[in-house]
Amino acid sequence: MNGGARIAAPAAVLALLLPVAAGTGSAADGPPTVKLSKSQAGTGGSLTVTGGGWRPRTLLMLLICGQAVPSTGVTGGTNSCANADGRAVTTDAEGRFSRKLPVAEPPVPCPCVVHVATVTGAKAEADAVFQVAGHAVEPLPAEPTGGRLSVLTDTRLDGTDGLLTWFGAPPARTLVFTVGNVGTSPVQNPVFQIGTSHGVFAPQWEEQQWRGTIRPGGKARIELPVELAAGAHGDYTVSLKYGGKVMAEQPWGVGRPWGVTLFWILVLLVVPAAVFRAGMAAVDRVRPRRTARRRRLRLPEPALRLPGLRPRAEAKHSMSSTLPWFTPDNDPGTAGRLSAPHDDSPTSPATPTRKGPP
Repeated sequence: MNGGARIAAPAAVLALLLPVAAGTGSAADGPPTVKLSKSQAGTGGSLTVTGGGWRPRTLLMLLICGQAVPSTGVTGGTNSCANADGRAVTTDAEGRFSRKLPVAEPPVPCPCVVHVATVTGAKAEADAVFQVAGHAVEPLPAEPTGGRLSVLTDTRLDGTDGLLTWFGAPPARTLVFTVGNVGTSPVQNPVFQIGTSHGVFAPQWEEQQWRGTIRPGGKARIELPVELAAGAHGDYTVSLKYGGKVMAEQPWGVGRPWGVTLFWILVLLVVPAAVFRAGMAAVDRVRPRRTARRRRLRLPEPALRLPGLRPRAEAKHSMSSTLPWFTPDNDPGTAGRLSAPHDDSPTSPATPTRKGPP
């Protein structure tokens, strides 16, 4: 009995704790929330925006947008928001944030909301009703009757970067998605808007028409080309809009064109080296060749020095070895004489006179 009681007690405690843990997990896994310190304020004022349930350490963008309600979201995209007065904030480790936001009039009439959305990573957004005092209020534009398109599958970007993209060519992809006609009439040749944005900047929209007809209840696979500017790199977001409403967003991480960096490194190394070589070649052509001229006037040294000869004899030997046609034997006037020439006349004072017997 005691053993059974010991086992039953932990089981009962565990049964009591399970509902609490389940409730905590469901709250944490719920949609992100946004709360405002004021529901109405005029231009020039400010309000405090708080939120919870977001991903930890995530960058968020806070905007005041017009022609929007929390049930339908911002139908006009960020073009309906006061982008210049937006603020960014990063959630803490528990996915909460608090940030002051200045009140500014959006470019379109109210009803207005404070729109909070993630900048990078998986898409998440939330809206809270807010009234800009003194700003015009108009009813939301009526939804078009007849055919209506809705995105049925997740969007994706097909394609890869080539060698030219590595050297700065414009990156290009194909946005692929599937839409279905949830209206009552067919949609012919629908015109989509593709927007590309970098960081916290507003997207740049471009209209692209898809050729075909989508009947009520039918679906179609859409492929639209997307291209960035030359040399683009970093984190981009591709947005899809139809009928004035943003239907999907797809992140796109573009690598840096390292070929351009390598090219400039080679230019900085090769060009100075080539200029230096050209300058040295020009200096070598202009410089006079004095060393070569002296080398031509200088006579070669004798290859072999005979031992025991005096300097004068060595000089004669050197001359005879250098000039073989000039030797003591074939020199006219000095044949048979090794000394310097002198006068042999009878009146020469250097000639000794013989005294003979009278």
